Amino acid sequence: MDEFIPGFEDPDDEISGYYDDDGNKLNPDLIPKPALCLLCANDENPHELMMCNLNRLDQDEEDGEFKCGAYKPKKQNDKEIPS
Repeated sequence: MDEFIPGFEDPDDEISGYYDDDGNKLNPDLIPKPALCLLCANDENPHELMMCNLNRLDQDEEDGEFKCGAYKPKKQNDKEIPS
């Protein structure tokens, strides 16, 4: 019989993270990053990381152009970089 001891949870029982529709855990470091994301100001914002990753996971590259409603162009020397 397995006894639960607070503070000694099994790390394999972790529930947090990203999962696909079949329950397989996904590595966020392996989520492809579209070119639009590299031009976005949110790309460097840690507060937007989860939403950006979920948006990338939700869109299939085979469906065509990547779309993002939260896209904000990066600024370089106070000028927007064109996308």
